[in-house]
Amino acid sequence: MFFGSIPALVTPFAAGRVDLALFREFVEWQIDEGSNALVPCGTTGEAATLTTDEHRALIEATVEVARGRVPVIAGCGSNNTAHAIELTKAAKAAGADAALHVPPYYNRPNQDGITLHLAAVADLGIDIMLYNVPGRTITDISVETMAKLSHLPAVIGVKDATGNLGRVTAQRLACGEEFIQLSGNDETALGFSAMGGVGCISVTANVAPKLCAEFQQAMREGRWDDARTLQDRLYALHMAMFTDASPGPVKYALSKVRGFPTELRAPMTDPSDASKAAVDAALAHAGLA
Repeated sequence: MFFGSIPALVTPFAAGRVDLALFREFVEWQIDEGSNALVPCGTTGEAATLTTDEHRALIEATVEVARGRVPVIAGCGSNNTAHAIELTKAAKAAGADAALHVPPYYNRPNQDGITLHLAAVADLGIDIMLYNVPGRTITDISVETMAKLSHLPAVIGVKDATGNLGRVTAQRLACGEEFIQLSGNDETALGFSAMGGVGCISVTANVAPKLCAEFQQAMREGRWDDARTLQDRLYALHMAMFTDASPGPVKYALSKVRGFPTELRAPMTDPSDASKAAVDAALAHAGLA
């Protein structure tokens, strides 16, 4: 069910409030452009500053617009196990197909604590996609812990943003061939798929959904020369998305290609002029401006 190009959806704000009408339009555009699944309320969606009600409303809107045409993986991560359970129950009630969970950040639990936290959300009747992103959480889900969690029926795969391509092989050997591995880094998605991954939960796909979908399709069909050509076309954009704190650059890029609002929620601030210039150049290189 989960493969290909999967945008980690941005959240539009208007005068400090979530703009659900615009968000619905954005979700529809993503589906029309060929995205294979959708992730609302992730890091790129500024989930850390959403209220629980906003979180729930965004997941509900995504499910309603998708209408089963593509699956929905709802971001439900928290460093508070009780809150993670609350968000996961809300995602299940909304009809999401899976919930995306990071290991607890800031608290920095050991591997036993990570296992306890993730096993708790894996007991709620909805599939769980692990999200390993040590650059943000500090904690790392070890291969051994991932193997242990993969034996839980609800734990179906991982979004791997470690940047370590060797982990793809290690995790496949530890967790089995059926364990779904999605890249969490656009710039290494080509190598990730060559190592055995099946898709990417992408920031760039917010801006270039059709190109990202074509890139993933080329790899699924074994057209590696075509995939490499698309990688070269998109690489500058992948990198430009992180020339300042995310999601500032991606919202700026969307303002250029779709007139999307650039409003961010504190503590996020507008990207620098240098970041904007990098985005402008990358959009031109990709043929999107």
